[in-house]
Amino acid sequence: MRVSDILKVKGNTLYTVTPDTALHDAVNTMAEHDIGSLVVMEFGDLVGMLTFREIILTLKKNDGTVGTATIRKVMDDHPITCTPETDVNEVRRIMLEHHVRYLPVMENRTLMGVISFYDVAKAVVEEQSFENRMLKAYIRDWPEEGQSRETR
Repeated sequence: MRVSDILKVKGNTLYTVTPDTALHDAVNTMAEHDIGSLVVMEFGDLVGMLTFREIILTLKKNDGTVGTATIRKVMDDHPITCTPETDVNEVRRIMLEHHVRYLPVMENRTLMGVISFYDVAKAVVEEQSFENRMLKAYIRDWPEEGQSRETR
């Protein structure tokens, strides 16, 4: 399975901000849309990511307020990315190794989407569930879930 497969199921809604957006406004956007990250774009280029991690660190630093900071001051300005052709197992390795929950998906210099740890986990579970059903269908006389061979 590839990242492009996840994006097909997930859809293509993207939330982006500029580096000069007030952090307060970004927090409101994330809360309103129930999202954990915003892609930071400037002049059509990916320049950073803002996730709840950066917001929490800012809250800690500022005694519980985001203050008047802009996203530029707190964003991750070197986000790790993947491509639509990246294998999901590679994405899992990247996310675990680099401790990131969100990956922008780039094709050349074009932002194609963002995938989250949740998106990857959901896709893997669905793929494994499908394979499990196919294997059970292949094996004749396999009992249904919750049913033993004796009760059939």
